[in-house]
Amino acid sequence: MAMLIKLFLGFITSKILVFYVGAEGIALFGNFRDFMSSAQAFSTLGLYNGLVKYVSEFKTKIKQLTHMLSTIFYIWIASTFLVIMIILLKADWFSLKLFNTNIYASELKLFALTLPLFALNYFFTGILNGYKRFKLLIILNISGHFLGAVLLITLVYFNNLKGALTALAISEASVVFITLGVLFYDRRFVKLLKFKNIRFKVLKKILPFSLMALLSALLIPLITLFVRDYITDHVSLEAAGFWEAMNRISRYYLMFVTSLLSLYILPKFAEINSNSAFKKEVFSFYKLIMPLFILGLVIIYFLRSYIVVILYNNTFQPVEDLFFWQLLGDLFKVMSLVLSFQFLAKRMFWEYVITEILSVGCLYFASMYFVNHFGVEGANMAHCVNYIFYFVLVVFVFRKTLF
Repeated sequence: MAMLIKLFLGFITSKILVFYVGAEGIALFGNFRDFMSSAQAFSTLGLYNGLVKYVSEFKTKIKQLTHMLSTIFYIWIASTFLVIMIILLKADWFSLKLFNTNIYASELKLFALTLPLFALNYFFTGILNGYKRFKLLIILNISGHFLGAVLLITLVYFNNLKGALTALAISEASVVFITLGVLFYDRRFVKLLKFKNIRFKVLKKILPFSLMALLSALLIPLITLFVRDYITDHVSLEAAGFWEAMNRISRYYLMFVTSLLSLYILPKFAEINSNSAFKKEVFSFYKLIMPLFILGLVIIYFLRSYIVVILYNNTFQPVEDLFFWQLLGDLFKVMSLVLSFQFLAKRMFWEYVITEILSVGCLYFASMYFVNHFGVEGANMAHCVNYIFYFVLVVFVFRKTLF
């Protein structure tokens, strides 16, 4: 039900965006979203997965839990303040880089001012995830998507692209008030957050999580921005909008699997202490979930013309040509992610860094090559080639455990 609600809200917001900002506006909307993802990751130092892992591990050990939560909380305050100052001081420069104009600097500044609310919400949802409070997490998640959709529809109606960017800037922070309402009735976590409980030895444990997540937070949005700009320069801004439209469709159906991975697989892997248990969990996921996912991808492919018209309109028909390579790439992406979560769960720092850099490098060069030869469809071909390559890499890393 949670996923269906998200899909319905995604459908509504896509139609609204298409009507008011068109394909070009959707491309710029994607640029802003990628920038936000990087800034949010740096404000929280990429520690969310580490937070989930150690809450799951220390939930019965109050002293260790207190030290870990207090340390992460106050580090987040300092890092969030630093990111805010950078965005506020350089808003015009960021606007020029993202939109080729500085008229959207005010939206960037607004986003910076909402970062503390985002970080606070992210912190407490990480705690709830570690405690496996899945029902509560799902309710908060739905509330966030609903509030975001209402903001987007309202603001884009009154102010077109500027309204859409304003809604995006504040939507993820708005759900913090719901989270705070929940915590008002369950204050045990707040009582643990004391400055005197900071322990710098905790940093040694969580630093690998931070570096791993920051690597992804920096590289993935940057490469996405590069591909979008490369399509704009070598094909057209409209084609970049079509590519972004395909990415939005991809995010909709991937919600089912990625939500399951982040809510269940990461805490589960954190608790597993044997290779046999890890192998059992991985193959159980492949046997139970992947057949359903593959069936869903096949259905999506054959209904792609209807999906494009329903989500967007007839002017977006070129998006239909992008489905095959995107769907095939997403199949290997999900199969890879199941294994790569073990990097985070067990702090496999160098394995994560090396495979991530190789993957991003593959995507970078493949995108240039295929876009030059096949136009916008080449970007989706590069996506497919990259995730086949990445799947082979992670299987190689875990070959002894799996086989």
